[in-house]
Amino acid sequence: MADGRAVVFGGTGFLGRRIMVRLARMGIAAVAASRHRPNGDGEHVAADVTDPASLERAVVDAAVVVNCVSLYVEAGDATFKAVHVDGACNLARATARSNARLIHISGIGADQFSASPYVRARGEGEVAVREVMPEAVIVRPSVMFGPGDAFVSTIARLSRSLPVLPLFGTGATRMQPVHVEDVAAGVHVAMGRAEATGVTFELGGPEIMTYREVIRRVAGWCEARPLLVPFPFFGWRLLAGAARLWPTPPITEGQVALMRHDNVVSDHAAGLVDLGVTATVMTREAAFGEVPAASP
Repeated sequence: MADGRAVVFGGTGFLGRRIMVRLARMGIAAVAASRHRPNGDGEHVAADVTDPASLERAVVDAAVVVNCVSLYVEAGDATFKAVHVDGACNLARATARSNARLIHISGIGADQFSASPYVRARGEGEVAVREVMPEAVIVRPSVMFGPGDAFVSTIARLSRSLPVLPLFGTGATRMQPVHVEDVAAGVHVAMGRAEATGVTFELGGPEIMTYREVIRRVAGWCEARPLLVPFPFFGWRLLAGAARLWPTPPITEGQVALMRHDNVVSDHAAGLVDLGVTATVMTREAAFGEVPAASP
């Protein structure tokens, strides 16, 4: 890293911003790559994973490339295949030609054989990256939490405003929420660790909870006690289908599909402990406020 820079695609997003801040704090030159220039400070380069020529320009002289680009709702040419599969492949090819290291961010639950277009595209994207760059590092976080997230903050808002909250099924799906700063720390470590080459890391927090337990904990922080009512998955699928017509859908097909299965670190998978990062417990302070920088 001393001889090059890091280029973080999706560096303006929820995880990407944390990676950029962490690298800056460590004295590493980092550039955020995205389609649109963000507001605020920091070096930026215009690039689009669906435009191979822009990728070639963006990764020139890069020592490491991080792909945090994510798409949750399809619109026009921005499809799951275009971004998560073809786009990931385009970036892997550009990275390989630049002789840089590639960190590809995916997610626990990604499955190339899934019936869900979103979940399947994430899995196919991993396969495409591996075919181009077998030495790439793949990072699969569980659901991430932290200030400004779309997970805990949504549950908190609904708990404060609604007397009744519908569950995904019976609320028994298990999850292992991981703090976004811990994921950023893990990515930073993987950048410079030779033994991480070609490894897929699954990053989860220190606790495994059911979805019902997560809601109860967050509602407790808000001094709320909403009634939790089971709601069948086919009903959620119908709602997600109807929500596609909204400018910003409150629920997506991909989210429903992921909630049908446990979202926890696989047995024997490499994880945060292998990267020397101590996982943060999901407390109110960690979710809504500042937490000490993740170690190392």
